[in-house]
Amino acid sequence: MTTPAIEVVDLVKNYGEVSALKGISLEVARGEVLGLLGPNGSGKTTTVTLLSTLQRPSSGHARICGHDVVGEAARVRELVSLTGQYASLDEGLTAVENLAVFGRLTGLRGRELKVRIDELVEQFDLGAERDRRVATLSGGMRRRVDIASALVTRPEVLFLDEPTTGLDPRSRASVWDTVAALRAEGITILLTTQYLEEADRLADHIVMLNRGSVVAAGTPGQLKQQVGAAVCEVTLVERGDTARVIDLLDGLELVEAPEDGTASGAQAHPRLVVRAPDGMATVAEVIARLRGAGIDVVDIGLRQPSLDEVFLQLTETAS
Repeated sequence: MTTPAIEVVDLVKNYGEVSALKGISLEVARGEVLGLLGPNGSGKTTTVTLLSTLQRPSSGHARICGHDVVGEAARVRELVSLTGQYASLDEGLTAVENLAVFGRLTGLRGRELKVRIDELVEQFDLGAERDRRVATLSGGMRRRVDIASALVTRPEVLFLDEPTTGLDPRSRASVWDTVAALRAEGITILLTTQYLEEADRLADHIVMLNRGSVVAAGTPGQLKQQVGAAVCEVTLVERGDTARVIDLLDGLELVEAPEDGTASGAQAHPRLVVRAPDGMATVAEVIARLRGAGIDVVDIGLRQPSLDEVFLQLTETAS
């Protein structure tokens, strides 16, 4: 049986009378991306600092590639790398100079260091920026250099602690591409984030934390199923058709509709939502009923629950 890249069992971290982690357990297979989700104060960053040996747990244990984070801390540090919420770069140095500094700190010298820097420059598409001072780079490019710096020694496990915090959508998408490429290379990644779309796109498995405890764990699809079946959304052309359509959908579970059934107010095209336990079969049934009655629609489709809905429901339940 293959040893997990990350194994955490009943991990507790107390700061005086405050419990930052209350006995969490999780496991990450080699080469996978785990998304660690939770609001501020949920314990995400504390988990990362414990796993990267920056702090010691109060109780419980954790292993990286089979090595205990307390008893074999020196070995664990050889296997992992970490990028925090803010790029840890010297803004007065160029991108390549920053890479060189991190390389020397990890023991690389001479030709070996130069070859590794050239590999990272190519891998992260930094050719045009290699000789520019970090202070002049965009947020997304700085983050790329920061992640490249964390990979100088080719870690087995990479911790990315909210890597896209404060980035614009274009820069965030660039970091997402970088993370996907690292996963394709077989690097195990623990990604903490508050952006549920980010976890949905990148993570193989997700662990949701709230107030230091695990409130849910599974694949994105499994977690979405916890809040119920998919829904069929119908957007009508005519506001006056709303009440008639509600009657036509009799027998189906109506989840959302204009309160007075007439789509009054600012909503130009009224939207109705029904539960779709049979997926596309439910959508086909709705289409048949509307077509038979001559009702025109702007749009109709099947929508799965979002991770936002999962997170809100589970954290409210756990509060």
